[in-house]
Amino acid sequence: MAIHRRRRGISRRLLLGAVAMGGAVYWTGTALARLARAPTGPKSLGRIADVDGMALATKPLGATPAFDPALKWLAKGGEINDASALSATPVYGVVEVASEADVANALAFARDNGLKVSMAGVRHSMGGHAFDDNALVLDMRKFNKVSVNEILKTITVEPGATWHEIQNLLHPRFAVKAMQSTDIFTVGGSISVNAHGMDHQAGSVAGSIRSLRVMLANGEVVTASRAMNEDLFRHVVGGYGLFGVVVSAVIEIVDNAIYRTSREIVRAERFPRMFERQMEPDKGLGLFYGHLSTSPLNFLEDMIVYRYDKAADAAPASQPALGEPEGVGTKRLVMNLAKQGGFFQWAKWLAEKYLEPRSETCTVARTAAMSEGEACLVTRNNPMHDSVPYLFNDLQDETDILHEYFVPRGEFNLFLAAARRILAAQPLALLNASVRVVHGEDVALPYATEPAFALVLYVNQSADDAGNQAMRGLTRALIDLTLRHRGRFFLPYQLHYTGRQLLASYPELPDFLARKRSYDPDELFTSTFYRAIKAMAAVD
Repeated sequence: MAIHRRRRGISRRLLLGAVAMGGAVYWTGTALARLARAPTGPKSLGRIADVDGMALATKPLGATPAFDPALKWLAKGGEINDASALSATPVYGVVEVASEADVANALAFARDNGLKVSMAGVRHSMGGHAFDDNALVLDMRKFNKVSVNEILKTITVEPGATWHEIQNLLHPRFAVKAMQSTDIFTVGGSISVNAHGMDHQAGSVAGSIRSLRVMLANGEVVTASRAMNEDLFRHVVGGYGLFGVVVSAVIEIVDNAIYRTSREIVRAERFPRMFERQMEPDKGLGLFYGHLSTSPLNFLEDMIVYRYDKAADAAPASQPALGEPEGVGTKRLVMNLAKQGGFFQWAKWLAEKYLEPRSETCTVARTAAMSEGEACLVTRNNPMHDSVPYLFNDLQDETDILHEYFVPRGEFNLFLAAARRILAAQPLALLNASVRVVHGEDVALPYATEPAFALVLYVNQSADDAGNQAMRGLTRALIDLTLRHRGRFFLPYQLHYTGRQLLASYPELPDFLARKRSYDPDELFTSTFYRAIKAMAAVD
């Protein structure tokens, strides 16, 4: 009997152990599946309450104008948000525009009814830049026609077209000259922030724009360029949609060159001299970007420099269509696990160092480009054709926020060393850190007035008051550091800065706002961002 009872006891323990192990496996599998899952819909996680102590929300409209049935309403009332998921804002309504006439009709309706107007594309700015309380929002995404002039090497493009769509149209003969490092953005949005990307020689979007056609607040359409209506051009480019609606742009394109890819791991402090002596003088270097380690073992100390050196001037006509990113679920899982810090950040860095090179896709046959031997060859369009779907997730209690800081090149090493200390001492998870190159910008509100390096950060936070306060503290600490090194911060992100920091970074702001009022005296064009910077600059 004793032996029989013992056997039964062992069976119970085995059963309990099996159940526990099965539960652990199930829990782990469920948790991992959640981290790898694509978004089931747009996130909306509330609204940051204030900027520098000033409340962002405003009172609802006293009397709501009737909705004009001649306009195409995507929403009558309701809320709108942006990529931060922390800018939930009540709006009067959202109108889809697909033509210049649609824009004119919507602006006329707003003027007649005392409404303010905002323009929205894919809404990847993160501080209410594309909408405002009670505003009439123009959804520009269907206003997206593109035509190519092969002789002049230009495109004439409407503002709602995305770079992804443009690349698909241009490939395989031509490529975009200047855009962000990912292609999810609309042309109108890129113009509004004067975006920059991987081509350090081309510089920002501003340098590739031949001319713009802009609809002003009164409905008049004006052509603006460096040679015609230059003042308007300098305020529309990098003007955050506050001076008028861009209805078309003529933008330079380039041949879809073939590049030989390579990568080198260097100490971060070596990069400025490496760029000055080796990379900047090399006119055959078509694209590059740098990724800094976020592993706790070498935090922001090591850097992978990715190079794309020209191997041939043009891609073969037989080049296959541009593909979409592969391994999206796995990449999303890795990114979301990295939010746990420590081991997972270390594992992510090892994967980038050792596993990613093994999975690199070489899209051009080696025999098609100057007999490059064992080199990996791609066209210019390939590295620029990335919609980063792995950055978007279904996690409903947190969000990922971009930062970008520009410092003169001679200040970069001291700046990075201090930024490393700030980032290591705070609780938020740094998911990615990149380095870009920018030039001095001849626009009204420049983020760089001399050659500079940009530090781009992607930071995770919880979507609650604690997360918002931690992000606010980090943002202000990094801006103060940037100012000590004669730099500036980028404005398309969360409104966590102070008025002092804003004016110290952008001393041109009062003049910029005065010109806004001269072009738009009734302030038809607005946004939460506009109200915030106007209040912080103490401009009536």
